[in-house]
Amino acid sequence: QGQLVESGGGLVQAGGSLRLACAASGRTYSTYSMAWFRQAPGKEREFVAAISRSGGRTNYADSVKGRFTISRVNAKNTVYLQMNSLKPEDTAVYYCAADMSGSYSHFDWIYDYWGQGTQVTVSS
Repeated sequence: QGQLVESGGGLVQAGGSLRLACAASGRTYSTYSMAWFRQAPGKEREFVAAISRSGGRTNYADSVKGRFTISRVNAKNTVYLQMNSLKPEDTAVYYCAADMSGSYSHFDWIYDYWGQGTQVTVSS
């Protein structure tokens, strides 16, 4: 059975950086597009970034463009989210997701598999 496991979350001051990783196992994730979503307390889950199967195409939420970068290493079955210039409003649980259709969409209902999430807290 497939599994997505996020890591790299933590507490950071505003303006700082973190790199999240999503390690995939149990399936050939190079055939999936991958994405990061986040959910802050009391808010709905929102799209952050997505990447195509090959890694050649990406999609970002406007709120993170220019600050976050999604990437993948298919040989390692791992997807990354480099987060720079972090703001307190970036505080949330960050989830990794996999989409069999390869859409790298911003719609969460398209994604077939989800990780358990990793907490990111940005202090002001």
